[in-house]
Amino acid sequence: MQYDRTDARILEIVQKNNRLTSEVIGEMAGLSATACQRRLKRLRSDGIIEADVSIVSPKAVGRPLQMLVLVSLERERADIIDRFKKAIKSSTEVVNGFYVTGDADFVLYITARTMDDYEQFTRRFFYENPNIKGFKTMVIVDRVKVGFAIPIESPED
Repeated sequence: MQYDRTDARILEIVQKNNRLTSEVIGEMAGLSATACQRRLKRLRSDGIIEADVSIVSPKAVGRPLQMLVLVSLERERADIIDRFKKAIKSSTEVVNGFYVTGDADFVLYITARTMDDYEQFTRRFFYENPNIKGFKTMVIVDRVKVGFAIPIESPED
């Protein structure tokens, strides 16, 4: 996946606001709208831009409880890990899931309407899964910083 300085500038711009038009992005990056559209299309098809998303407030949509959950599996076998990854991907309550090193095997970011809803989720998702050794829940008190922006290094020419 190759990108140049102009691509790096486009990436910086769209990470801050992906609703800008190609004309505006192009102007900010020193390109025509058409050249900007071509570069955006290539950045997407090359997988450098994975998705264009909006960050939604959990509280505004009735899911004010947010948790980080550390999950440990009984055994680290490929089939067990793959099944758990599939379960994470298919769960609407799990917003983000990470396979990690350290004390836990996975870290999950989960939202819920109420603590009762979260308890029902834990029964379904954790307690009914014989491959889960344990989990620890940390309730988020305040979202201090939210985003997906990655620092972009401008390649050397």
